[in-house]
Amino acid sequence: MTPHNRAKRGDIAPIVLAPGDPTRATLVAERFLENASLVSDVRGMVAYTGLYNGKPISVMGTGMGGPSAGIYSYELFTTYDVAAIIRIGTCGGLQPSIDVGDLVLALTASTDSGWAHQYNLKGTLSPACDSDLLFCAAAVAQERSIKAHAGMVFSSDLFSSYNALGAESWRRWARLGALAQDMETYALYATAAWCSKRALSILTMTDSCTSGRGFGPEMRVAGLYPMIEVALEVAMRST
Repeated sequence: MTPHNRAKRGDIAPIVLAPGDPTRATLVAERFLENASLVSDVRGMVAYTGLYNGKPISVMGTGMGGPSAGIYSYELFTTYDVAAIIRIGTCGGLQPSIDVGDLVLALTASTDSGWAHQYNLKGTLSPACDSDLLFCAAAVAQERSIKAHAGMVFSSDLFSSYNALGAESWRRWARLGALAQDMETYALYATAAWCSKRALSILTMTDSCTSGRGFGPEMRVAGLYPMIEVALEVAMRST
């Protein structure tokens, strides 16, 4: 159907979970979905559709960075008529109050990217999540006693650990209230707004920029289960 997705119309469910890592999409399909089938694997960016408590849900990798996430989310929204995308990603914590393993619910996103230049706006765009998805995710996290924080995230074109400016690349964003840094949320939220669709980014804080603490190798997969479970429950409750 597109140069990046071989799924046929109808193969993709109305709600899609979107990790950056395609191997996480496979994990969700194999561990959490029933009767999951592979519907696309173009360029290794796999997509599956299955059932969660009887409701059709798809999961598809988007790759790293805003441009990659923007391509896949735009095609899902426009070609496959997806109603909502829930990003399930990882992030670096920018506030000392956020512990490793906590969830970050991205209320809005700021960026150092030129992504919004395409809209020819006469100001600065700060795209936000879908409020119903956010409220639902917060409620599910509370029901499950999963610690979650809602607020602004900073989506950067630069991976914080490899940024030549070091800590100066994120400290000013943290001072202005950014909870965490990722690379994809801004592009997802802007694309959803442009397409008049719904989106939410649920992130697991895997590495703290403030303390230097992070997940060990044994938690890089298992530590993401709470986020995945919250996202699946939100998808199931959403119409």
